[in-house]
Amino acid sequence: MAPYRGRFAPSPTGPLHAGSLVAALASWLDARAKGGRWLVRIEDVDAPRCVPGADREILRQLDACGLRPDEPPVWQSTRGSAYQDALDSLVAKGAAYPCACSRKDIEEALIALGRPRRRGEEAPYPGTCRDGLHGRPARAWRLRVPHGMVHWTDRRLGPQSQDVAHDVGDFVLRRADGLWAYQLAVVVDDAAQAITHVVRGEDLADNTARQLVLQRALGLPAPSYLHTPLVLGANGEKLSKQNGAQALDLADPLAALDAAAAVLGLRSHAAGCTLDGALAGWAGAWPFLQSGA
Repeated sequence: MAPYRGRFAPSPTGPLHAGSLVAALASWLDARAKGGRWLVRIEDVDAPRCVPGADREILRQLDACGLRPDEPPVWQSTRGSAYQDALDSLVAKGAAYPCACSRKDIEEALIALGRPRRRGEEAPYPGTCRDGLHGRPARAWRLRVPHGMVHWTDRRLGPQSQDVAHDVGDFVLRRADGLWAYQLAVVVDDAAQAITHVVRGEDLADNTARQLVLQRALGLPAPSYLHTPLVLGANGEKLSKQNGAQALDLADPLAALDAAAAVLGLRSHAAGCTLDGALAGWAGAWPFLQSGA
């Protein structure tokens, strides 16, 4: 097996909060428990959503918690040529195509097909431009998704499956605004950094099937996946920057880590324990050490 390489990949849309610390701690512990290397990648490919200085603040917060990467961080905003190379290779083999559809076009096409989108549900692409643009200007680029179920096993959630062609359709690789789509960027970067294990929040679990499809299309290896429990806000929804999650209070980093560890089913440490001692103890007690995972 390849040497373990894991990563934490935050988007710099604001500082870390309690939910993102759970994912950071889990990915760090998984790497340490398996004697591997832990990387940090700043996923700033969606530039309009990024907050100036948030990337440096995230790195400062991680350092204050003793979560230090084993290699220099990588910023997605420097990786455009790699994403273009990947798209070019997909186009060359007929696995990607240009799309002229707006969101309104997609909504109207789904209604015509008797598949109107439910409230809060992602609209599956109906394949309008699969056979050509028919004189319309291209807006985006999409992956030609093959039919059939995609199966994988999540190290925490167990066996998973999804029919990406039916549930999602041909998904976007490069957006109409010219920005690179998350799915393409993360797959290309995981391969470039030789990531063997992805540990991230459960809210990202539904991206896994699309990433597996894209990895196969690009001829790239698939990492092992583990999706961690989510921290919920007072309203019962996932704690996030979008619903007002507060930045971590790091006046006492061990207290913040204790709270994150509790979400992962790990015991709190006694008063007087050092930060490094707590991290080492949690790594030794890490519950996801299945053979071959």
